[in-house]
Amino acid sequence: MKTIAIDFETANEQRGSACSVGLAWIEDGEVVRVEERLIRPKDMRFSSFNIAVHGIRPEHVEDAGEFPEVMDEFADDFRGATMIAHNAAFDFSVWRACLDLYRQHYPELSYLCSVKMAQKVWPHLGSHKLNVLAQHLGLRFAHHNAAEDAAVCAKAAIAITRSLGVAHVRDVPSMIGMKIGQLFAGGYAPCTIRLK
Repeated sequence: MKTIAIDFETANEQRGSACSVGLAWIEDGEVVRVEERLIRPKDMRFSSFNIAVHGIRPEHVEDAGEFPEVMDEFADDFRGATMIAHNAAFDFSVWRACLDLYRQHYPELSYLCSVKMAQKVWPHLGSHKLNVLAQHLGLRFAHHNAAEDAAVCAKAAIAITRSLGVAHVRDVPSMIGMKIGQLFAGGYAPCTIRLK
Protein backbone atom coordinates (compact mmCIF):
# COMPACT_ATOMS: atom_id res chain seq x y z
CA MET A 1 0.00 0.00 0.00
CA LYS A 2 1.47 3.32 -1.12
CA THR A 3 1.09 6.44 1.01
CA ILE A 4 1.82 9.80 -0.63
CA ALA A 5 1.34 13.37 0.66
CA ILE A 6 0.35 15.92 -1.99
CA ASP A 7 0.23 19.71 -2.12
CA PHE A 8 -0.86 22.06 -4.91
CA GLU A 9 -0.20 25.75 -5.43
CA THR A 10 -2.53 27.69 -7.74
CA ALA A 11 -1.93 30.60 -10.10
CA ASN A 12 -5.13 32.44 -9.19
CA GLU A 13 -8.41 32.03 -7.30
CA GLN A 14 -9.64 29.37 -9.77
CA ARG A 15 -9.20 25.84 -8.42
CA GLY A 16 -8.29 24.61 -11.91
CA SER A 17 -5.19 26.85 -12.05
CA ALA A 18 -2.62 24.51 -10.47
CA CYS A 19 0.89 25.88 -11.10
CA SER A 20 2.90 23.42 -9.02
CA VAL A 21 2.52 20.08 -7.27
CA GLY A 22 4.60 18.62 -4.47
CA LEU A 23 4.65 14.95 -3.51
CA ALA A 24 6.20 13.12 -0.56
CA TRP A 25 6.25 9.31 -0.36
CA ILE A 26 6.02 7.55 3.02
CA GLU A 27 7.48 4.07 3.53
CA ASP A 28 8.05 2.31 6.84
CA GLY A 29 7.34 5.47 8.84
CA GLU A 30 9.80 7.66 6.92
CA VAL A 31 9.66 10.15 4.06
CA VAL A 32 11.67 8.37 1.36
CA ARG A 33 11.15 10.59 -1.69
CA VAL A 34 10.06 14.17 -2.34
CA GLU A 35 9.29 15.60 -5.79
CA GLU A 36 8.06 18.93 -7.12
CA ARG A 37 6.85 19.79 -10.60
CA LEU A 38 5.87 23.15 -12.01
CA ILE A 39 2.65 23.13 -14.02
CA ARG A 40 1.67 25.48 -16.86
CA PRO A 41 -1.98 26.42 -16.20
CA LYS A 42 -4.33 26.27 -19.17
CA ASP A 43 -5.23 29.92 -18.56
CA MET A 44 -1.88 31.61 -17.83
CA ARG A 45 -3.46 34.18 -15.50
CA PHE A 46 -1.47 34.65 -12.29
CA SER A 47 -2.93 36.84 -9.54
CA SER A 48 -0.63 39.12 -7.56
CA PHE A 49 -2.06 37.62 -4.35
CA ASN A 50 -1.09 34.06 -5.32
CA ILE A 51 2.35 35.15 -6.54
CA ALA A 52 2.91 36.84 -3.16
CA VAL A 53 2.06 33.55 -1.42
CA HIS A 54 4.23 31.12 -3.39
CA GLY A 55 6.51 33.25 -5.58
CA ILE A 56 5.70 31.37 -8.80
CA ARG A 57 5.36 33.69 -11.82
CA PRO A 58 4.22 33.04 -15.40
CA GLU A 59 7.81 32.99 -16.69
CA HIS A 60 8.65 30.17 -14.26
CA VAL A 61 6.07 27.83 -15.81
CA GLU A 62 6.09 28.76 -19.50
CA ASP A 63 8.24 25.71 -20.36
CA ALA A 64 6.47 23.36 -17.90
CA GLY A 65 3.99 20.70 -18.90
CA GLU A 66 0.27 21.22 -18.47
CA PHE A 67 -1.62 19.35 -15.74
CA PRO A 68 -2.32 16.07 -17.61
CA GLU A 69 1.30 15.66 -18.71
CA VAL A 70 2.73 16.47 -15.27
CA MET A 71 0.36 14.23 -13.33
CA ASP A 72 0.66 11.37 -15.82
CA GLU A 73 4.28 10.93 -14.72
CA PHE A 74 2.96 9.79 -11.32
CA ALA A 75 -0.14 7.85 -12.49
CA ASP A 76 1.29 4.48 -11.42
CA ASP A 77 2.17 5.88 -7.99
CA PHE A 78 -1.36 7.22 -7.47
CA ARG A 79 -3.15 4.04 -8.50
CA GLY A 80 -4.57 2.48 -5.33
CA ALA A 81 -2.59 4.83 -3.09
CA THR A 82 -3.60 6.42 0.19
CA MET A 83 -3.03 10.14 -0.34
CA ILE A 84 -2.72 12.79 2.37
CA ALA A 85 -3.10 16.56 2.06
CA HIS A 86 -3.03 19.35 4.60
CA ASN A 87 -6.53 20.75 4.17
CA ALA A 88 -7.48 17.99 1.74
CA ALA A 89 -10.71 19.79 0.80
CA PHE A 90 -8.59 22.41 -1.00
CA ASP A 91 -5.98 20.18 -2.63
CA PHE A 92 -8.49 17.61 -3.83
CA SER A 93 -10.79 20.32 -5.19
CA VAL A 94 -7.77 21.60 -7.18
CA TRP A 95 -7.08 18.09 -8.48
CA ARG A 96 -10.73 17.56 -9.45
CA ALA A 97 -11.07 21.01 -11.05
CA CYS A 98 -7.96 20.42 -13.18
CA LEU A 99 -9.17 16.97 -14.23
CA ASP A 100 -12.57 18.47 -15.09
CA LEU A 101 -10.92 21.25 -17.08
CA TYR A 102 -9.09 18.71 -19.24
CA ARG A 103 -12.07 16.30 -19.29
CA GLN A 104 -10.02 13.54 -17.68
CA HIS A 105 -11.22 10.65 -15.52
CA TYR A 106 -10.63 10.78 -11.76
CA PRO A 107 -8.06 8.27 -10.49
CA GLU A 108 -9.20 5.60 -8.01
CA LEU A 109 -7.66 6.45 -4.65
CA SER A 110 -8.30 7.15 -0.96
CA TYR A 111 -7.29 10.32 0.84
CA LEU A 112 -6.86 11.69 4.35
CA CYS A 113 -6.74 15.24 5.68
CA SER A 114 -3.78 15.95 7.97
CA VAL A 115 -5.48 19.12 9.30
CA LYS A 116 -8.42 17.06 10.57
CA MET A 117 -6.03 14.42 11.95
CA ALA A 118 -4.01 17.06 13.80
CA GLN A 119 -7.15 18.74 15.18
CA LYS A 120 -8.26 15.43 16.66
CA VAL A 121 -4.86 14.27 17.97
CA TRP A 122 -3.38 17.61 19.08
CA PRO A 123 -6.43 19.66 20.13
CA HIS A 124 -4.29 21.79 22.48
CA LEU A 125 -2.53 23.53 19.56
CA GLY A 126 -4.01 26.98 18.97
CA SER A 127 -3.90 26.45 15.20
CA HIS A 128 -3.34 23.46 12.95
CA LYS A 129 -1.84 25.33 10.01
CA LEU A 130 1.17 23.66 8.45
CA ASN A 131 3.68 26.18 9.80
CA VAL A 132 2.28 25.71 13.33
CA LEU A 133 2.57 21.92 13.03
CA ALA A 134 6.11 22.27 11.69
CA GLN A 135 7.04 24.38 14.71
CA HIS A 136 5.33 21.88 17.05
CA LEU A 137 7.39 19.07 15.48
CA GLY A 138 10.63 21.07 15.37
CA LEU A 139 10.74 21.15 11.55
CA ARG A 140 12.07 23.98 9.39
CA PHE A 141 10.65 24.46 5.93
CA ALA A 142 9.87 26.99 3.20
CA HIS A 143 6.09 27.40 3.51
CA HIS A 144 4.08 27.47 0.24
CA ASN A 145 6.73 25.56 -1.67
CA ALA A 146 4.68 22.56 -2.81
CA ALA A 147 7.44 19.98 -2.23
CA GLU A 148 8.27 21.31 1.25
CA ASP A 149 4.59 21.55 2.19
CA ALA A 150 4.03 17.94 1.06
CA ALA A 151 7.07 16.77 3.05
CA VAL A 152 5.89 18.50 6.25
CA CYS A 153 2.38 17.13 5.71
CA ALA A 154 3.90 13.63 5.44
CA LYS A 155 6.07 14.14 8.55
CA ALA A 156 3.07 15.42 10.52
CA ALA A 157 1.08 12.34 9.46
CA ILE A 158 3.95 10.09 10.56
CA ALA A 159 4.11 11.88 13.95
CA ILE A 160 0.33 11.47 14.38
CA THR A 161 0.64 7.78 13.52
CA ARG A 162 3.36 7.33 16.15
CA SER A 163 1.46 9.29 18.78
CA LEU A 164 -1.53 6.95 18.31
CA GLY A 165 0.70 3.88 18.48
CA VAL A 166 -0.43 2.47 15.13
CA ALA A 167 1.74 0.97 12.41
CA HIS A 168 0.61 2.90 9.32
CA VAL A 169 -0.93 6.24 8.43
CA ARG A 170 -3.84 4.36 6.88
CA ASP A 171 -4.61 2.96 10.39
CA VAL A 172 -5.22 6.46 11.78
CA PRO A 173 -8.84 6.98 10.56
CA SER A 174 -10.23 4.02 12.52
CA MET A 175 -8.54 5.33 15.69
CA ILE A 176 -9.99 8.85 15.46
CA GLY A 177 -13.40 8.35 13.81
CA MET A 178 -12.36 9.70 10.42
CA LYS A 179 -14.23 8.81 7.24
CA ILE A 180 -11.65 8.29 4.49
CA GLY A 181 -12.09 10.46 1.40
CA GLN A 182 -12.31 8.81 -2.01
CA LEU A 183 -11.74 9.77 -5.62
CA PHE A 184 -13.33 7.40 -8.11
CA ALA A 185 -14.40 7.30 -11.74
CA GLY A 186 -17.84 8.76 -11.05
CA GLY A 187 -16.87 11.45 -8.55
CA TYR A 188 -15.64 11.73 -4.99
CA ALA A 189 -16.52 11.38 -1.31
CA PRO A 190 -15.01 13.92 1.12
CA CYS A 191 -12.78 13.08 4.07
CA THR A 192 -14.76 13.93 7.22
CA ILE A 193 -14.40 13.67 10.97
CA ARG A 194 -16.43 14.44 14.06
CA LEU A 195 -14.25 16.71 16.20
CA LYS A 196 -16.44 16.57 19.33
